[in-house]
Amino acid sequence: MIVWLASYPRSGNTFFRIALHRLYQVPTYVVYDVDGVAARIGTDLMDARERPASFDEMRASDEVHFVKTHRQRGDDVIAEDDRAICLVRDGRDSVVSWARLNTAHLSGEPDYEDRFAAEARAIITRRTGGTGGWGQNVLSWRASTSPEPVWIRFEDLIADPRATVEAAVGKAAPGLRPAPDAPIPAFDELNAREPGFFRAGTTGTHQTELPPDLHDLFWDQPDNATAMRLNGYR
Repeated sequence: MIVWLASYPRSGNTFFRIALHRLYQVPTYVVYDVDGVAARIGTDLMDARERPASFDEMRASDEVHFVKTHRQRGDDVIAEDDRAICLVRDGRDSVVSWARLNTAHLSGEPDYEDRFAAEARAIITRRTGGTGGWGQNVLSWRASTSPEPVWIRFEDLIADPRATVEAAVGKAAPGLRPAPDAPIPAFDELNAREPGFFRAGTTGTHQTELPPDLHDLFWDQPDNATAMRLNGYR
């Protein structure tokens, strides 16, 4: 069986994989040929492994395979009746976090904030590629109903990772049982290990980091406005 760990970039997918591995001692995989996150932060945190078989073989297996993807629901490798755990974060915070990650190498340059704003603008208006725009991505998974995905809000994951992960896995893969005393690393611990990748693990960063014109641009995208409303963001 495949359970997709689906999200737009910078929505808590990596932290979910870490907590999932700690609680259930299961490996995780990615839809991509290369796991870029594992290459950067190491494979041990989330027991990141190469896929053991084809997607069809993994799907037919009795074993549960948790596979990360940032692609939209309509991707060819995702079957209609596949199960999914979908992570969602305020789209404005996701944009800020992704743009900061993509421009981290420019930090210290005199025009850094302009470069950051340009990257954020490009992310907001993106409509092509497997990931698509934030609203596009979220709505594609919202359209899945057979079975309906298990939805996790970033805020809940950060506030209580154990309860949030256990509740999601209990619905998507009820045969698994968590280890009662398994420790889950806090964000400050992860930040100390890889500060360039793990930021503060907080919400509302868009309020101080996203320029006003980009707030307007974000809301001008019809998919964004719809997806924000459906997920309880204002």
